[in-house]
Amino acid sequence: MEYNTKGFVDTDPIQIPHCYKIKQDIELTAFWTAILAWGQRKTIINKARELFELMGDSPYEFIVSHKEIDRKRFQDFKHRTFNYTDTLYFLQFFQHYYREHESLESAFTTAGDMKAKLIAFHDLFFSLEYPTRTRKHIATPARKSSCKRINMFLRWMVRPGDTGVDFGLWHKLDTADLMMPLDVHVERVAISLGLLTRKQRDWKAVEELTQNLRELDPRDPVKYDFALFGLGVTGEL
Repeated sequence: MEYNTKGFVDTDPIQIPHCYKIKQDIELTAFWTAILAWGQRKTIINKARELFELMGDSPYEFIVSHKEIDRKRFQDFKHRTFNYTDTLYFLQFFQHYYREHESLESAFTTAGDMKAKLIAFHDLFFSLEYPTRTRKHIATPARKSSCKRINMFLRWMVRPGDTGVDFGLWHKLDTADLMMPLDVHVERVAISLGLLTRKQRDWKAVEELTQNLRELDPRDPVKYDFALFGLGVTGEL
């Protein structure tokens, strides 16, 4: 519980969706922030704030009601390899999606295990005419990706919010089915603790680590993300 506390939010990109109260605002900002989450955490937080300020800090309202001409305001927005072309497609997809669905949760509730759900989400996300370059921003187990950012986003949405970190907004997915967000910090600590033997940071590694954590807590294996990540970042191990 040392890392799963409200203080964790102060320096983590999860603070961005914590700025909002409406369910759709939270899940929208959480998803987009998670996708932008590579590089220094301070930079990720600043870029996410910049992005949602361009939406008048009412992301859901903007997504649903904006006109095509309103998208020009995003011309100068960029974070690493995520650029205007990618932003335009995200805006297009989310407008199309939210005009037909109440919550992003339904995009992750197709039949099958989590691997199948993530593959189905990827296919749904690119069901419109899309720029080829944007595909790299949405990972899928079909390409053997660890899907770190999407797994992190799902942790935010599904795990209980009783500690003030995760939100527990979604109830159609079970915490037992969540998969570990695997990054370099988690990987290093997991290997040190004998929880992971696979050398590649890919989907099979996520499956191995998550299964080992289910031996410790079958109901909520991803709760250990806080400890593994925290130990990796601080170097306390």
